[in-house]
Amino acid sequence: MPVADSTAYLMRGTAAYRRATLALFCAGFATFALLYCVQPLLPLLAEHFAVSAAGSSLALSLTTLSLALCLLVSGALAESWGRKPVMAAALGLASLLGIACALVDSWDHLLWLRALLGLALSGLPALAMAYVGEEFDPAALPAAMGLYIGGTALGGLLGRLLAGLLSDLGGWPLALAGIAGMGLLALGLFIWLLPPSRHFTAQSLSLRGLLHNFAAHLSNGELRRLFLMAFLLMGGFVALFNYVGFRLAAAPFNLSSSLIGLLFTVYLVGIFSAGWAGRLVPRLGARQVMQGAIGIMLLGVALCATPWLSAAVLGLALFTLGFFAAHAVASGQVGQRAIVAKAQASALYLCAYYLGSSVVGYAAGYIWEHAGWLPMLAVLTTLFVAAGISARKL
Repeated sequence: MPVADSTAYLMRGTAAYRRATLALFCAGFATFALLYCVQPLLPLLAEHFAVSAAGSSLALSLTTLSLALCLLVSGALAESWGRKPVMAAALGLASLLGIACALVDSWDHLLWLRALLGLALSGLPALAMAYVGEEFDPAALPAAMGLYIGGTALGGLLGRLLAGLLSDLGGWPLALAGIAGMGLLALGLFIWLLPPSRHFTAQSLSLRGLLHNFAAHLSNGELRRLFLMAFLLMGGFVALFNYVGFRLAAAPFNLSSSLIGLLFTVYLVGIFSAGWAGRLVPRLGARQVMQGAIGIMLLGVALCATPWLSAAVLGLALFTLGFFAAHAVASGQVGQRAIVAKAQASALYLCAYYLGSSVVGYAAGYIWEHAGWLPMLAVLTTLFVAAGISARKL
């Protein structure tokens, strides 16, 4: 594939920059909506299919696990196949699988389809991060990555919010079908808006070369710390939102699915904080911004430990603000610190990110069922402190 002049980056303020950021915003939006729309539905799925709280979380954990494992393959293949075609195919297939999920009434079949949906989505996040790292003017890269992460925050918000509202109207099948329809709409906008890659150079498929790239990234101490942070932060983030619905649906709160879904409007602060954190990096430095963001997350966890609904909502908002700020900065650092094979570096980061979602998300359910809410929050606090120590060493 021909490579354009190295100075032909997407410059901030141009029409091409706006089209590209909007396209990536749509991609991030659809990815997280399809991925996390089951989260507010977990109590309904547990009741409908007669499974435990931890068992119901498999509808999310298996999806993120298959996504994590397949990211390593899709990230490697994208070094040969390109960026935009693979991302479009991934989003289209994931949306169709989302529709299929709404048509089954077997727990096993639903889990298989959700696992396949994660496999399909694996072709999108790492490639989007690599596209940003390759095509955008380096000075605008933190802001562009912040906008992409903002899209994921909005997708997480609307996916959960609409799923909760639609489930009250027509049950969990209508909720899953509605989110999948939004994915198809986002796909059309993505194909129309995203400029083709100009700085992508195809590499020949070579197992030896792929393993060499992975080894080079894993031998980089800075990247390893970022991968560890992704595992700890995302694992704790998903765990808290997985089980806060069960806590709020029970006494003394007794909230409905719609009201629990409305709590995910705290994702709006994530849209703000992702872009805001990216703009702070040139002034304060990545390490300081990430440490501050993790401190805000810890404050949010402390408020979620209180028995008052207003304090819990504020805690969720602060927790979300801090998480998306830390994630936006860390993901941008991966693209800057990886010298070659940026898609594979992004794939490793996201592999750790979604492995954390699967492992910690499921394990926290065991703690919630056998020990309760406060012990679970104590474990999550430990994870976030460890992430802060890792950020400090960058």
